[in-house]
Amino acid sequence: MPWPTIVAASFAYLLLLFAIAWWADRRADGGRSVIASPYVYALSLAVYCTTWTFYGSVGRAASLGIGFLPIYLGPTLLMLLGPLVLRKILRIAKAQRITSIADFIASRYGRSQGLGGLVALTAVIGVTPYIALQLKAVAVSFDVLWGTDPSGATGGLSLPVVLDNAFYVAVVMAAFAIIFGTRHIDAAEHHEGMVAAIAFESVVKLVAFLAVGAAVVWSLHDGPTELFATAAEHPEIRDLFTSAPALADGSWLTMTLLSMAAVLCLPRQFQVTVIENVDERHLTRALWLFPLYMLLINLFVLPVAVAGLMRFPDRAVDPDMFVVALPLAAGNEWLALLAFIGGLSAATGMIVVEAIALSTMVCNDIVMPLLLRARSARLERLHDLSPLLLTIRRAAIVAILLLGYLYFRIAGSAYALSAIGLISFTAVAQFAPALIGGVYWAGATRRGALAGLGTGILTWAYTLLLPSFARSGWLPASFIDQGPWGVALLRPYALFGLDGMDPLTHALFWSMLLNIGLYVVVSLLDHPGLGERAQATAFVEVFQHRDTPLPAGAWRGTATVGDLQRIVARFLGPQRAEAAFAQYVRRNGPLEPDRRAGAELVRFAERLLAGAIGAASARVALASAVEGGEVSYPELMRMLDETSHVIEYSRQLEHKTAELQRASAALRAANERLTELDRLKDEFLSTVTHELRTPLTSIRALTEVLHDNPDIELEQRQEFLGLVITESERLTRLINQVLDMAKIEAGEIDWQVRPMDLGAALEQAAAATARLFHERGIALAVTIPHGLPPVRGDHDRLVQVAVNLLSNAAKFTPAGGRASLSVAAEGDALRVSVTDSGPGIAAEHQAIVFDRFRQVGDTMTDKPQGTGLGLAISKRIVEHLGGRIWVASAPGKGATFAFTVPLATMATAMSQNDQTAKEPDHTAGTRSG
Repeated sequence: MPWPTIVAASFAYLLLLFAIAWWADRRADGGRSVIASPYVYALSLAVYCTTWTFYGSVGRAASLGIGFLPIYLGPTLLMLLGPLVLRKILRIAKAQRITSIADFIASRYGRSQGLGGLVALTAVIGVTPYIALQLKAVAVSFDVLWGTDPSGATGGLSLPVVLDNAFYVAVVMAAFAIIFGTRHIDAAEHHEGMVAAIAFESVVKLVAFLAVGAAVVWSLHDGPTELFATAAEHPEIRDLFTSAPALADGSWLTMTLLSMAAVLCLPRQFQVTVIENVDERHLTRALWLFPLYMLLINLFVLPVAVAGLMRFPDRAVDPDMFVVALPLAAGNEWLALLAFIGGLSAATGMIVVEAIALSTMVCNDIVMPLLLRARSARLERLHDLSPLLLTIRRAAIVAILLLGYLYFRIAGSAYALSAIGLISFTAVAQFAPALIGGVYWAGATRRGALAGLGTGILTWAYTLLLPSFARSGWLPASFIDQGPWGVALLRPYALFGLDGMDPLTHALFWSMLLNIGLYVVVSLLDHPGLGERAQATAFVEVFQHRDTPLPAGAWRGTATVGDLQRIVARFLGPQRAEAAFAQYVRRNGPLEPDRRAGAELVRFAERLLAGAIGAASARVALASAVEGGEVSYPELMRMLDETSHVIEYSRQLEHKTAELQRASAALRAANERLTELDRLKDEFLSTVTHELRTPLTSIRALTEVLHDNPDIELEQRQEFLGLVITESERLTRLINQVLDMAKIEAGEIDWQVRPMDLGAALEQAAAATARLFHERGIALAVTIPHGLPPVRGDHDRLVQVAVNLLSNAAKFTPAGGRASLSVAAEGDALRVSVTDSGPGIAAEHQAIVFDRFRQVGDTMTDKPQGTGLGLAISKRIVEHLGGRIWVASAPGKGATFAFTVPLATMATAMSQNDQTAKEPDHTAGTRSG
């Protein structure tokens, strides 16, 4: 195909991407987001499918058969774990205002600038080969489509830079990333135009690959059956599906683990999955849409690979280029052009997102810390640093793409597309232990993460990156075969004599062994500071402490509101800072510039800065407002370097002192409680033994009389036996009360909670206690209205409560007195009241009558019969059912005991065991029953 046609089509397609991105940004500025859709979100995740997928999967299938699948099995497995892992990471990123994976890891480990810089530097070095992969794919496919290099062997490497189409792709992608990726200083904000363009590109590359696959299966052949039947006649093709060499050496497991880590740790994937997510609920749909996308785009990989091997025997065409070469060979140039556009989509999507993500990391985690440490008078004079920050990011985009292009020119010819991608996958996989461990293990420390990550990266560079330069001729070949200086134990593909693995599995084994090992060991031996422990808790327990406010005392500075506004305006720009604080005022009320800033405002300012320059640098920048004056950044860094250890020690000392004070107070309270419990225990034992001894004495005396006088008259015998039965029942009740209390305290009660008729339960209780009132000559009035709404309770337990209260009323009411049982509606509950005309309860005793073993009155004289457990049992039953119980009384005027039970319609919305929300209100004792 003529090159002007290819260039024109490519240019038109890139202009279309610019138009889509511009349109999406304009809609977002008008308050109408294009990316606030789960489908757009899922399509943006498909940036994972780069030219490695579009071209490299076919090339890998042509060599390994189904061995190309693990690269897509890993992401699918991760999606299955999405609700556990991805949702937690999303929640943390929003709460901490994270800007990149480097910022995420740095924030977790005490906002460590060193750790953030290491992650950023590693990402730049590790992803550079991946960017080179995209440029190589575009260059090679262009040459194949043009016809200058049908085999795809050189891919433009033989041309000077000014004639290399890969160079111009890099230039255009840099322009796109600069225009739509650095419009705003706040890196935590969403790049609406970029995401919309990436989603569109995902559709284009899917349609293009499906079109080529369908043409190969149903145009070049008579369907999949005929295609594979014909392929089976070729021994070399048949062997691809029978020998399965990839299964024997463990590379399937290696590829699966690497791809699982990459879909989370690649900077571009973290960018679209976490940073660009606008609604956590979109993840639910993406968990199945993203695997479905990968299934569709790989649907025709094997047919295209098989058809290419038959059409181009002896590898006359690079298998990576079968997607373009097959339509060309069939004379369908426009389908080949569509395939080229699909590959261009796959490349540009990856390059743009990766460049934006890496530029943010370079700016926030490498350049900014260096600027803050530099002694620059010019920097100190700048009152608005936002243009400088944008310039840094734009320069970083250009530098990153230039590095990718240089790697392509230097080492691009030595590897297939998939091999280049795997080098990058292994590099970013080193982030996984610190990332996943930091989210779930609160004991992980900054030093552990530094030791593990640093060692893992060095091992990766030695076992994979340097050999790639040796294979390209930039290092001696003996480096691979004999090891440096001829030391065989240091051979990069057989380190320390470990031979027999493929290079990728070998590199992953050693790098992860050292990475995870040092991460765990150093963390276990380390003692993190207070700030690091606070961040660990915020990350690990993010679902328990959502958007936790800054604790009192955490900010000890004397900055004013005006100081904070100035420091934020310096980094975000005056307009954006003014808009942000105006929004804060609308939510929280007016701010006075001369007033000292509170903890919540400080936290708000820190979050704003974190979105612009990262969490680690934000904490340092904010510290310049501590004393309310303008402190130069070099001087600030010097002061922080000199005093950081002293401050940390002081904070730890304060923390330990506070812990000791709390422990001492807790011990005093526990000692007082133990003393009280010991006294209550003695009183309880005295009461129980007294109460048990009384019926036992009566039973023994009566039975002895019966035993010693066998000729006693029948009437008197029956009387004595009736008394024995009565005392036995009394003894049984005492024992049952003690056992009930023990079961309730141990949580062993078998509750039967369901909607029930409270009136029926109360009638049963009144009938059970009627004899007590009759024997004492007490008039009991029962008022239970008809048609009471059902409550949610345990029938037997509520009968037990009502019996306890009625028995107490009968016990305390003098002969000839009055008592009543009534029910009335009270809000969303029914209130049950038991009133007596007894002596009443003094105000100072009303709060303790529901305690265990408590009885009002003197222990040895006027205390009534019983263990003092009835009211305590009743209180725990009522509170377990979501109600409350209280007493209203005055000396000489009787007492009213009342309790509530929630209606069934309200109680169903409440947790059955949520006792905290229903703590008894003892102040309600002044209410009338």
